[in-house]
Amino acid sequence: MLSERLWESISDVYSAILSHPFITGLVSGKLEEERFKYYIIQDYHYLKDFSKALAVLSAKAESQEQSVLFATHVSDVIKVERDLHNYFFTHWKINPEDFEQSPSNLMYTSYLLSTVYSRPFYEGVAVVLPCYWIYMEVGRELTKKGSPNPLYKRWIDTYGGEEYEVGVKNVLNIINSFKLTDSQEKMMFKHFRLASIFEYMFWDMAYRLERFPFKIKV
Repeated sequence: MLSERLWESISDVYSAILSHPFITGLVSGKLEEERFKYYIIQDYHYLKDFSKALAVLSAKAESQEQSVLFATHVSDVIKVERDLHNYFFTHWKINPEDFEQSPSNLMYTSYLLSTVYSRPFYEGVAVVLPCYWIYMEVGRELTKKGSPNPLYKRWIDTYGGEEYEVGVKNVLNIINSFKLTDSQEKMMFKHFRLASIFEYMFWDMAYRLERFPFKIKV
């Protein structure tokens, strides 16, 4: 199946994600909370743009069923933002709007949005798929291991649940339904791999507390 070949194409990237000190630190509980806090703040900003990308895919969908699926996922993303993120922001007593997007985050979301707006539907689905799929697989792995830190465990439980897995499998069904030429598939693989690399960069960005060298807001 197309989805299986896509996943095989990023085996090196996924392996690097699982061994990244941010991920291993979540499991051990030794990840500095400041790095996790920065990740959650950046995830808040990321999901605002990711939900826009899904809304565009809903409008471009090739069937009513696909349109409803992505529209539902927009609602789900907003719910995660409201419930999970607000829990953390209340705990830390911070306003995420006081923080700017990191360079890697801005590059990633700009790439997602430009692709879903300007490219065909199948390419748009390919570019958002790593966010769905990698989080599901990472969630599975981390759920097996757990974390002694209750904050980290709460995050792990969100992406390791069955409800989230059902949503990912529905997107994979769309991927496997595409009838594409070799050149069209090649574009899908390019977008899928590049977005997967951005997923790695997102974890790494949070671990390094990456910021622009100058203030964006004047």
